[in-house]
Amino acid sequence: MGRKKASDSGGLYDGLSPVNADALRSLVEYLELKAYSPNTVRTYVNEVKQLLLVLGNVDVKSLSSGRLMDYFRYCVRTLFLSESSVHSRMNAVKFYFENVLGREAVFDSIPRPKKPRSLPRILNMAELKRMLDLTPNLKHNTMLRVGYGMGLRVSEIVHLKLTDINSVSMTVFVHRGKGKKDRYVNLPLSLLKQLRAYVKAYRPAEYVFEGQGGGEYSIRSAQAVFTSALKRAGVQVKVGIHSLRHSFATHLLEQGTDIRLIKELLGHDDIRTTMKYTHVTPQSLRTVRSPLDNLDRPDDKNDEDRPWYF
Repeated sequence: MGRKKASDSGGLYDGLSPVNADALRSLVEYLELKAYSPNTVRTYVNEVKQLLLVLGNVDVKSLSSGRLMDYFRYCVRTLFLSESSVHSRMNAVKFYFENVLGREAVFDSIPRPKKPRSLPRILNMAELKRMLDLTPNLKHNTMLRVGYGMGLRVSEIVHLKLTDINSVSMTVFVHRGKGKKDRYVNLPLSLLKQLRAYVKAYRPAEYVFEGQGGGEYSIRSAQAVFTSALKRAGVQVKVGIHSLRHSFATHLLEQGTDIRLIKELLGHDDIRTTMKYTHVTPQSLRTVRSPLDNLDRPDDKNDEDRPWYF
């Protein structure tokens, strides 16, 4: 039985005028024809629908750059959407105008709100070790080790199949990652040993991690496993399972791994995406010496031998 398509969802076109219901339907058909992931279809369709609901009987195809700019200003000033939310909506509407309507130039004069630069939150080695040590369930422990040990996205963890693991070459094939890109990642020796013990105990049929009724483990369940492990470890920060991937990348960087290799392991298209891990890492901060320490004062010759309390 195939996956339910967005076009089969009841109520998708509720509240839309006939002309804009047709517009949304054309977007759904385009996305499904191009085989975009269900998450992408859901996001783009929901974002564009919000614009169509505001338009009422006004045909979306008639909108000018100025009218679109007014709408996005409304999103900021009246709906109080965050910069990230406005960017998400802009991306979806831009996709519709460029790919479905063929109006590439309509967004040329529309500015975007400045996105705040936020650094990925990582777990330090002590937090990770405590989290793993306090997760006795073999399946859950293995899942967390797979996420951190290979820097996988949660979708890649649950889609991982037994046939993707090659113990001869010590590699794992990650198929159809984000952007539908395949890649290989290294298989840590310690993880191979645990995977063998896990498979022997649980006997999965196809996917490495399977739900109770068979088939792939759900993303929501994997996130719940991580949240529970975080709570047991007493880590008082709000992070999701994706922080395992962030931690993998940051710790590789701290070990001196070439950022170009990290880019390939993470499956990034653009090196600039990987570069965010170079901005600040706790380890790199500790290696920075303030110029204040370099001031040559005659009485500072033996400061290293002095007690901290003067």
